[in-house]
Amino acid sequence: MPALWQLTATQIANAVRNKHLSAVEVTTAHLERLAAVNPTLNAVVQEFPDAALDAARTVDTQIANGQDPGPLCGVPVTIKVNIDQKGHATTNGLKLMQDLIAESDSPVVSNMQKAGAVIIGRTNTPAFSLRWFTKNDLHGQTLNPRDKTLTPGGSSGGAASAVASGICAIGHGTDIGGSIRYPAYACGLHGLRPTLGRVAAFNASGPERHIGGQIMAVSGPIARSIEDIKIALQAMSAEDPRDPWWVPAPLTGPPFPKRVAITLAPEGMDVCAEVKAALRDAAHRLQAAGWQVDERPCPPMHKSAEINAHLWLAEMRTGVEAMIAQENEPDSTFIYQQMANRSAPIEIDGLLNALKERATEIRRWQTFLQDYPVVLCPISGQLPFTQQQDIQSPDAFEAIMQAQLTQLALPALGLPGLAVATGGMTGPPVGVQLIAGRYREDILLAAGQAIEAAGQPILPVNPS
Repeated sequence: MPALWQLTATQIANAVRNKHLSAVEVTTAHLERLAAVNPTLNAVVQEFPDAALDAARTVDTQIANGQDPGPLCGVPVTIKVNIDQKGHATTNGLKLMQDLIAESDSPVVSNMQKAGAVIIGRTNTPAFSLRWFTKNDLHGQTLNPRDKTLTPGGSSGGAASAVASGICAIGHGTDIGGSIRYPAYACGLHGLRPTLGRVAAFNASGPERHIGGQIMAVSGPIARSIEDIKIALQAMSAEDPRDPWWVPAPLTGPPFPKRVAITLAPEGMDVCAEVKAALRDAAHRLQAAGWQVDERPCPPMHKSAEINAHLWLAEMRTGVEAMIAQENEPDSTFIYQQMANRSAPIEIDGLLNALKERATEIRRWQTFLQDYPVVLCPISGQLPFTQQQDIQSPDAFEAIMQAQLTQLALPALGLPGLAVATGGMTGPPVGVQLIAGRYREDILLAAGQAIEAAGQPILPVNPS
């Protein structure tokens, strides 16, 4: 019998719903796991065990009264510290915001709680959620439980570290430039960036975001099984009137042809041999499961990545640049300067042109996805980076940006992307990315499950 912290979210929800386990038992086991490994990993940076146990008791009471708490019935989850959870600081990794106590829950938090989830802690992010690495002056550095010399990814590195080590079954993450997909990749997990408008977002503790953040930033799940991603999405995507971008799209769309376009090196990006091997392996798994897989160049990505940079930097120059100077955190200061060097300030004409060009790029992708409902491509061109590699020099930063082309392009397009782990339990983590049309996360999950079924189950690891 595996330890309770080794169970998937789906296994936990079924066991608690059918009274084979109590939510209190499950929560206690995960809190004990947190106490055992988090001092090493620093994945969870805000803990509240008493509140977690109270939430678990509520779930058990609902079941005793004949009620179904929801798809995440008794499942231990974590929330990233850059979204509001009532009574806790929305720090976003900043000393400037360590006393910014949320007075209400964000839609993701409230929806997960309504679905029966038990929140056991809040996870680390880099300062300003700005990097593919997770370290800040307020909470410290998060380690990758599979290899402490590798980044756990970012900006949802705390979430991925927590899921990979068994602290929680599902980790909440956010993604404006790969911050769900890359941590999942770096920690050997699955991670879903949903379509813009699928998962409602709002932080009452902060000001409204500018257009870049509104149309590119999303919340989504990180987990150890595709079925867990599925039930987490079901919970997260419930309606919330506070988000004007939320769309009441069904979670299952019409039938689709099982055709996949594999692109080993989008627009000629440099892709290492290990990643190409993972892509070919995933293609073979899909073919064995009855999918047609053709090697095709996918639509362009560089323009979309450029649009992402323009929109994101325009927002940061308007409202965040002064905070970066005030926070004076060396790593984020360096990263922001490198980002600013790559993308000149834009005036109103530049902003309007970026939005106009975005429509063109989305049209290209939507047309392509009519023929090939799934694109199989790299998550990153390279294996997971070593800790702090991005701040070693401007050249090191630029090399990382080139490797992350597919991370940056997708948010500007508003399309969903799924990171699927394909590597074993030894060696550096590796995986592949699946892309589908708007609101067709069901296609991604179907293809992801076909890849997953031909591999090995992902089990929590003890920190190495």
